[in-house]
Amino acid sequence: MNARVKALGYAVVSATDLEAWERFGADLLGLQVGQRTEDRLTLRMDQYVHRLDIRRADSDGVIALGWDVGSQCALEEISQRLGAAGYEVTQRDAQSAAERGVDGLASFRDPDDNYDVELFWGLRNATETFVSPIGASFVARELGLGHAFQVVRDEETYRRLYFDLLGFRLSDHIDMPGGVTGVFTHCNPRHHSFAFAAAPSRPIGVGHLMFEIDDLDVLGRNYDKVLAGAAPILSTFGKHTNDKMISFYVRSPSGFGIEYGIDGILIDDETWLPTRYDVAHYWGHHRNP
Repeated sequence: MNARVKALGYAVVSATDLEAWERFGADLLGLQVGQRTEDRLTLRMDQYVHRLDIRRADSDGVIALGWDVGSQCALEEISQRLGAAGYEVTQRDAQSAAERGVDGLASFRDPDDNYDVELFWGLRNATETFVSPIGASFVARELGLGHAFQVVRDEETYRRLYFDLLGFRLSDHIDMPGGVTGVFTHCNPRHHSFAFAAAPSRPIGVGHLMFEIDDLDVLGRNYDKVLAGAAPILSTFGKHTNDKMISFYVRSPSGFGIEYGIDGILIDDETWLPTRYDVAHYWGHHRNP
């Protein structure tokens, strides 16, 4: 397989309250507002024009994940591969690509018909230097915005899509309560850019997005803000077993979770050996009822 996904480029979110998202994104997470209109808010974390594209709507949730494939040739090759496997891939027009801030764009529906999976190349660089309103510096750039974790109906369908068609590699597995297996996958040195689990007791769809910063003090100050009521806590401060990330989880204004952490490990495919863990946390990450 030559053409592969290279990074998680952006997420598109529907929101009933853009004002809450602006406060949450800028004042708590430290993202920079890129564009703000009556119906749209874009948020930056690095040199690119946006990493989150939030649209005013009557409902809340993740409506698209955008995966960077690196080139027009790769976009065509992966689109053909998906089409041959039965996915209905739409080549988006220049206007749609410009709206996303990319040079080329295609999309297909997630196997659970939950959101659009978008493939693109050429995410636009901003002309202004990224400046976090709280002094946060994000681990992003060529590693992408972070990662997404999704609850799915059928594990094997997602294994075929992400491994066989999109070119992801296995990072490891985690055995979760209730006989559920978490599958963690990478498309660049970040330990995982996409993870999924068939968990019948949880709602289908993107459960959380992860953003990584590089300063423990910023993480600690933001956790203090959360303890003071800045956002609902989903999981307390803790450390993961597989990617070693120290993080906490909060509920976003659109209902899904945001993991906010530091010190995730990087993978070298020449030496990496996938393994299995029987617990997701060394300590902490206690869920709120």
